[in-house]
Amino acid sequence: MTMATIHQRLRDERGLAVSVASLRRYVAGNLPEEARRGQVTVLRLVPAEPGQEARIDYGQLGRWMDPRTGRRHVVNAFAMVLCCSRHMFVRPVIKMDQAAWTGCHVEAFAFFGGVPARLVPDNLRTGVEQPDLYDPKINRSYAGLAAHYGVLIDPARSRKPRDKPQVERPMPYIRDSFWRGREFTSLEQMRAGAERWSADVAGQRACRPLDGAAPAAVFAAIEAQALAPLPAEPFVLAEWSRCKAGPDIHVKVGRSLYSVPWKHIGKTLDARSTATMVQLFSGGDLVKTHARTTRGKQTDLGDYPPEKIAFRMRTPAWSRRRAAGIGPACTALIGGLLEDNALCRLRSAQGILGLADKHQPGRLEAACAKAAAAGDPSYRTVKGILAAGTESGPAPAPAGDGGAPAFLHGQQALFATGPATGNVVPLRPAVPGAEAAS
Repeated sequence: MTMATIHQRLRDERGLAVSVASLRRYVAGNLPEEARRGQVTVLRLVPAEPGQEARIDYGQLGRWMDPRTGRRHVVNAFAMVLCCSRHMFVRPVIKMDQAAWTGCHVEAFAFFGGVPARLVPDNLRTGVEQPDLYDPKINRSYAGLAAHYGVLIDPARSRKPRDKPQVERPMPYIRDSFWRGREFTSLEQMRAGAERWSADVAGQRACRPLDGAAPAAVFAAIEAQALAPLPAEPFVLAEWSRCKAGPDIHVKVGRSLYSVPWKHIGKTLDARSTATMVQLFSGGDLVKTHARTTRGKQTDLGDYPPEKIAFRMRTPAWSRRRAAGIGPACTALIGGLLEDNALCRLRSAQGILGLADKHQPGRLEAACAKAAAAGDPSYRTVKGILAAGTESGPAPAPAGDGGAPAFLHGQQALFATGPATGNVVPLRPAVPGAEAAS
């Protein structure tokens, strides 16, 4: 029981009339062993075998202003310490996201030249999705790194920093020896300096748990050859996330939108993002792959239903091929439309070719020929000819009036002269009743 519970029960059941603080002083004075029992901390055993375990943590170094951008950043130090030799690797980061977490592990393994058998990290979300004493749920990206390097991940207990003192205790030393009093012009310079400091300063210090020996010397003597070798293939840094397909068949991954097949609308998909591509999974099955972009939209028209995207699929090249299959008159008519303005007249060309779905190709070919002969090769003309069924008849002779209203009869009627007088014959009005009125 806690002191608060004991005090509450003594107060309610035995009528104790003193405070909790008085009870604590009484227990400390009369039962010193019981008072100190709760202060005992059981540390995890440090493996004595070389290459067995490495412990990992983040620690805040301070604030840094990037001279190139003028922005201030909070800089944290990723630290990995080998438990046997106490050799450490430090890498500053300004983002503690999934990419930084896995990338720091890759750099640490390259620095040590091998892989320890077990990793003991903290319970950050970038590494552990759900902390649990018996069955922690490892982040998918972190699990992929462990599978690639063949290492076991054994997270420490949540909110128990004393479980990994080998990496917690050096954090003040890292801030004092590496960070304070130094100026850096870039993040790359900072990371290069941290790697040199890890090898030349921290690796050469007199370490008390090693009886004053240098960690780098102990590492080179007994632990370097005990580490597992690095895989032949480099690890591909990947980030996993969840996304939902909207009605526009796109999902949002990072700051970009990517299309998926329309059958997955409304589903929640898993997205795996690397430096070059984005893969989308549904229930473990790969459904789509895109080239990665930092911002914008990646759309595959094949992901839409065919009837929804027919307009975009029927390009000018498609229109010419389709017209060639109908006949020369249709080919000439479509070619004239697209030659005039392929972008603006594409819809008209698509409409003419779409008439082949309702009428026989022979009728459409004859209608195109008749519309071209009449001097009006438009969708409305071709459609009217097919609707009237006059595509097989002779083409009407041009009246010469350019399609003007009925009051104008063309130049022949306008300049007609009488046989006897040679005077110009006045035109007869075309409106019924107009002659009587005049």
